[in-house]
Amino acid sequence: MKLYNFFRSSAAFRVRIALNLKGLDYERISKAFAKNEHRAADYLALNPQGLIPALEIDGAVISQSLAIIEYLNDLNPQPALLPADPLSRAQVRSMALAIACDIHPLNNLRVLNYLRKDLAQNDDGVNTWYRHWVTEGFRGLEQQVAKHSSARRYCFGDTVSLADVCLVPQMYNARRFETDLTPFPTLVAISTHLESLPAFDSARPEAQPDAK
Repeated sequence: MKLYNFFRSSAAFRVRIALNLKGLDYERISKAFAKNEHRAADYLALNPQGLIPALEIDGAVISQSLAIIEYLNDLNPQPALLPADPLSRAQVRSMALAIACDIHPLNNLRVLNYLRKDLAQNDDGVNTWYRHWVTEGFRGLEQQVAKHSSARRYCFGDTVSLADVCLVPQMYNARRFETDLTPFPTLVAISTHLESLPAFDSARPEAQPDAK
């Protein structure tokens, strides 16, 4: 199993957490964004989307972090990252997608680079953009998670789920861009607890071999 990875990619961060939770061994293959290694011909032949991460397993390549995580969850059901009943599964997916579809795409590196290079935004402008969209996304998620979290340790109920796997990398980036997290005490409490767990801690960017 090979994970095409970059230490600071929040989408790859999600997959590393899931692999750790499942106790799976894998080889990391770094694709440095600064060197455009994710746009090289050999990688595009594997993953035409040219994005990180991608997982190569048994000769097949899967792109998109949530698709990878759900595939791993199907192959290795324990610990389950999605609840058994359809309503609960949909609620957890809703939380995960609020991050993966509504927050992250507006703030990933290619968008920030476009703001800087093509729209001539300075660092203050880019950082304001970033913090705005995190705040907008977290506002609704805070209420949703507060309703479904049992004791502010996990996003849904009292076990780890796909929503938690998405929350921690997004919270990491929110702190990196100095987002005011005061309005989101539930999300902060849950993320703080999750970050203390070995599967999450060992997946953090600073712990990766290609960290710089």
